[in-house]
Amino acid sequence: MRKVYRGRDVEVTFDLDICIHVGECLRGDPKVFKLQRRPWVLPDDGAADVIAEVVERCPSGALMYRRLGRGSQEEHAGATTVTAMRNGPLLVTGNVEVRHEDGTVETLPRATLCRCGQSLHKPFCDNQHIATGFRAPGVAFKIHLSPVRPHSADQPIATAEDPRADS
Repeated sequence: MRKVYRGRDVEVTFDLDICIHVGECLRGDPKVFKLQRRPWVLPDDGAADVIAEVVERCPSGALMYRRLGRGSQEEHAGATTVTAMRNGPLLVTGNVEVRHEDGTVETLPRATLCRCGQSLHKPFCDNQHIATGFRAPGVAFKIHLSPVRPHSADQPIATAEDPRADS
């Protein structure tokens, strides 16, 4: 379920269920994205252009933005691409249409899709590949330890453990 954080110039949405806890948001603009506060996203504490840049680095599509005034919206002019991440999910960018089990269709600009077969939230990755020791070739993608992932990157983080769950 997406939560909406509306500012004057930009609206940020977040879906905890598809977040893979990489922490790009927290490193990208700690004034806007801060775990120790509720709400954890304050769009008015940053510049819309910076927020857009940070959100576009979110590999999972858990974070998205919509400009409320002038400025470009997030879009992908090229073809949809699929990149296998080493020992991890498929990183898909473009106009990604995902059909959920309940039949609803969501269009995302980015998504991390399970390729180990063990995700409890298919088609999305939930980092179960870490717990199962999934190994496969692909492009290296580093998961940084952050306030979201205070424990070893060797174990997946459960949605219930994510400090943003209450926001």
